[in-house]
Amino acid sequence: MDFSIRVIRSDEWEKGRELRLVALRDPVAHLAFLDTYEDAVARPDSFWQERTEGASEDGPGDVRQFVAEAADGRWLGTVTVLVERAGTETYFGDVPAVEQTHVVGVFVRDEARGTGVIDALYEAAVEWSWSLEQGVERVRLYVHGENVRAQAAYRRMGFVDTGVRVALHGQEDAQELEFELLRPAG
Repeated sequence: MDFSIRVIRSDEWEKGRELRLVALRDPVAHLAFLDTYEDAVARPDSFWQERTEGASEDGPGDVRQFVAEAADGRWLGTVTVLVERAGTETYFGDVPAVEQTHVVGVFVRDEARGTGVIDALYEAAVEWSWSLEQGVERVRLYVHGENVRAQAAYRRMGFVDTGVRVALHGQEDAQELEFELLRPAG
């Protein structure tokens, strides 16, 4: 499959919205996303415009959304990276001791699975993380305890389970597992 990886542009909010809505209809969306199709489809265009602008190549710098783009311009997959600063509370309520990034919003269309798209997206996300001037020490992500497909992909890419568990909002028995990739020595 022919594709390239790049950061989104601020004017591509409609493509970003379309891919997010497809992702939220995936059979494991309830395990992978802290969002629902019904909530997402009801959001106004301004929400999608702001979201895209904030994660674009000319955005403020603390968020980047990467896409795998087919030769015909169709987006095959996406991953978003959030910068989490040492000593600052994160979305999950923890306070990292080191500069780190957090990978979220991972999705690859069915027809692009098994073609290397996910690997290329993660490679771009990790390379961007290591390139930041803040001296990022690790890349982390959370994955639902039942999402074995995603866990296997992350392990294959070198991420390891840290043992940290976070309860899912509104689901007492469901947990997110933290995985990390540490900056290589040297």
